[in-house]
Amino acid sequence: MDHKKVTPYGGEHSKKQQVENMFDNIAPKYDLLNRVLSAGVDVKWRRRMVRATVSSQPSKILDIATGTGDVAIMLAQKSPASLVEGLDLSAKMLEIARRKASRRNLSHISFVQGDSENLPYPSNTFDAITVAFGVRNFEDTRQGLAECKRVLKAGGSLHVLEFSQPQLTPFKQLYRFYFRHVLPVIGKLTSKDPKAYHYLFESVQSFPAGKEFASLLEGIGYYQVSRKPLTLGICTLYSGKKR
Repeated sequence: MDHKKVTPYGGEHSKKQQVENMFDNIAPKYDLLNRVLSAGVDVKWRRRMVRATVSSQPSKILDIATGTGDVAIMLAQKSPASLVEGLDLSAKMLEIARRKASRRNLSHISFVQGDSENLPYPSNTFDAITVAFGVRNFEDTRQGLAECKRVLKAGGSLHVLEFSQPQLTPFKQLYRFYFRHVLPVIGKLTSKDPKAYHYLFESVQSFPAGKEFASLLEGIGYYQVSRKPLTLGICTLYSGKKR
């Protein structure tokens, strides 16, 4: 199945540049909107991914598209023996992440501005990589996932949380109505950048979710690939390992 490239603003700028600008714009309200728009369920989804990640007792963990650092902070709290690094395109999101980590006195966590499709690390660096709601923002999905595989150690694991589309009627129709009509209105009322929330709906619609995304991971060379739908399929947790 072909998926069109969806960008926040259209125009000539690259998706990467537009995504960076979008998250810089919405950074001050990002955490609040996440909680409101998902009724707090996003926290449970992140905790689920964190539990799966730390179960293998990784020494070094990379959280890609870390945003304001929620997953990186959860990882550092849940696995105090691990070194955790969060990476994101948006400098303003990272400023918030650093403040949040500092308030919690987490010395074994660091944040760096960087590109998920050109990771600034040597091959075979990390025991585990997490990406929460970031893969659909990659300019080149395959390249970003291949980069994750490159910097993972042999036997290391990748865990991806991403929105998916529920199949159960009438929940499927209610979900689409909420994403298409309600969410952009809330975003417009609370954010300086309402286009960001139209982009959220469009990017979820175009994302290769479910079996298709699992097959993509396998095609890149991950093994023991699994997918676990969460909350009636609104979100899916994907996992895979590097040989």
